[in-house]
Amino acid sequence: MRFIPRESDPLFDSLEQVINGLGMSLVDLVVSRHKISVQIRVMIDKKGIVSIDDCSRVHRAIVPRLDLAFPDDYSVEVSSPGIDRNIKNGAEFAHYLGRGVRCYCSDISDWTVGILLAADNEGIVIAKKDASVKPERIRYDVIAKAKLDYSQE
Repeated sequence: MRFIPRESDPLFDSLEQVINGLGMSLVDLVVSRHKISVQIRVMIDKKGIVSIDDCSRVHRAIVPRLDLAFPDDYSVEVSSPGIDRNIKNGAEFAHYLGRGVRCYCSDISDWTVGILLAADNEGIVIAKKDASVKPERIRYDVIAKAKLDYSQE
């Protein structure tokens, strides 16, 4: 896995301000252009559970900005990361501090599971359920696959 910092994107930055104002964070934004329309997928997160009401509030709050950015026909989908989201980029870990994660490490050819304590541009720190075991630092270059794991919480 690689750590790829998010590039500056005016639409992402604009929507992120609105979503942060609602007490949530913008995890991912995907804009797919089709022949006659645009599909926009917005993924949000917050401490605790993201409810349908949260998704509806975000949808209502971002539509005015999307109307300005996309005068043509578009559709919007707002969702949560889900209970077993595949983490695609090391930069995404920062959104999930304090959450359970599962990482397949190529150096040991096995899964490492625990609570995500820290994430930076070099790697992550995971705490095991067993408090007697020291938290483990894992570099991004040895993470082959990672996903959220609510069974650790």
